[in-house]
Amino acid sequence: MLSFFWRNGVETPEPLKADVTGSIPPWLQGTLLRNGPGLFSVGNTSYKHWFDGMALIHSFTFKDGDVFYRSKFLNSETYKKNIAANRIIVSEFGTMVHPDPCKNIFSKAFSYFMNAIPDFTDNNLINIIRYGEDYYASSEVNYINQIDPLTLETLGRTNYRNHIAINLATAHPHYDEEGTTYNMGTAIMNFGRPKYVIFKVPANATGNKTNKKKPALRKVELICSIPFHSTLYPSYFHSFGMTENYIIFVEQAFKLDILKLATAYFRDVNWGSCLKFDKDDITLIHLVNRKTGETVSTKYYADAFVVFHHINAYEEDDHVVFDLITYQDSNLYDMFYIHNMKQDVDKFIETNNEFSRPTCQRFVLPLNIDKEAPPDTNLVKLQDTTATAVLKQEGSIYCTPDTIFEGLELPGINYKFNSKKYRYFYGTRVDWSPYPSKIAKVDIATRIHQVWIEEECYPSEPVFVASPDAVEEDEGVILSSVVSFNPQKPPFLVILDAKSFKEIARATIDTAIHMDLHGLFIHDKST
Repeated sequence: MLSFFWRNGVETPEPLKADVTGSIPPWLQGTLLRNGPGLFSVGNTSYKHWFDGMALIHSFTFKDGDVFYRSKFLNSETYKKNIAANRIIVSEFGTMVHPDPCKNIFSKAFSYFMNAIPDFTDNNLINIIRYGEDYYASSEVNYINQIDPLTLETLGRTNYRNHIAINLATAHPHYDEEGTTYNMGTAIMNFGRPKYVIFKVPANATGNKTNKKKPALRKVELICSIPFHSTLYPSYFHSFGMTENYIIFVEQAFKLDILKLATAYFRDVNWGSCLKFDKDDITLIHLVNRKTGETVSTKYYADAFVVFHHINAYEEDDHVVFDLITYQDSNLYDMFYIHNMKQDVDKFIETNNEFSRPTCQRFVLPLNIDKEAPPDTNLVKLQDTTATAVLKQEGSIYCTPDTIFEGLELPGINYKFNSKKYRYFYGTRVDWSPYPSKIAKVDIATRIHQVWIEEECYPSEPVFVASPDAVEEDEGVILSSVVSFNPQKPPFLVILDAKSFKEIARATIDTAIHMDLHGLFIHDKST
């Protein structure tokens, strides 16, 4: 039983020097910031879902061949309330918490009333994102917490709703070459007609030294809004795609039931149970011009699937090409309930072998539609894909994907190729369990993949860092923090040469490290 996945993490607030073996490239100077759940019980209370654990941020700082590790719990309002009460008192998506049974009937009634419109937790455990020059711990709610990327101190909470009318926002924004941040959110309650909202924050939003304390979000700009396909059932989305000219929003059939959400507290069910996959519905694909905010009028659609992570997207010869990781069901979320994770790996695989595997798929959308073409014509003209986009009688386009690879999640790329035609992506190989076992590099052109694996070890999401004088797309290194279920094997950060996919160095850490989710690399600007 892999209990280290849900054991409480520990803070390492002061830099701890790692034991480095091998050779770290001298150009690798900066900090790898990572975020994920790290505190799973408080007092005698425990979370029911792995994605509910309180955020523990950790970092690996590279300086002149040395590596320094540190970690701190995100000092969110949720964290402070739970620690002060010595029990979990703030609800999370998989764990619904009710008032203290000792409270009187009036305060109970007031609590029920307040929870009809959820004021979500600010336990931002999914990713680290940037607006302007500010870095934030982020999840998918209306709160984000600014952090100091060097000390990991929590600097203060920002509410999206003070700047733009949204209740939810993704933890996977995009950044263009100028440093502008693009993101998406959902406006459900109190904001007029429900809609999806696409917005951007310019690179200079943080301002000058005199107004440094003002949040970057004060300069947020609305790009466009898109009405829900189903008014009371907005699509859940974890990420989106971006090309040079377009935002790609996949309105999937994995939906949030607003009425169930509003009554979850009364019915004693968690918010996660308000998500449902409608396998008989369709997937709508929206293309939005990111410069004008206009939505392409063509209706693109596909069969129902579930998606969490986009890989990359680009334009080629009047087509938009986008790659993502799809599932044929929504069982991934259920895998991460702690009672499921507590099963032995073999038992877990046996129980869940009917769950859909993550599948890397490519969709292609033709931009110039020949309306005179006969119905059922495939309009994809690109030669290097089997993806189709078939013209239907009423003028809509039915899309079927090209399967690139199976069994990979937490994808990453050389971000210098974001929104551009690319060849390689990286990720963690997963089988019939929530535990990643290998790091993989996939070559889209040849459909060949390479792996790094070490016995008894579980690597985190791989992060690509390009070498400063790179000519080839895969010139650089892959960074991944690795934990082991063998107590005799200390955790470490592995550094791979991205081209050969061979290990060139590792930094072993003499303290406990938790499994994380997402993060980013910040280059040291002084070098």
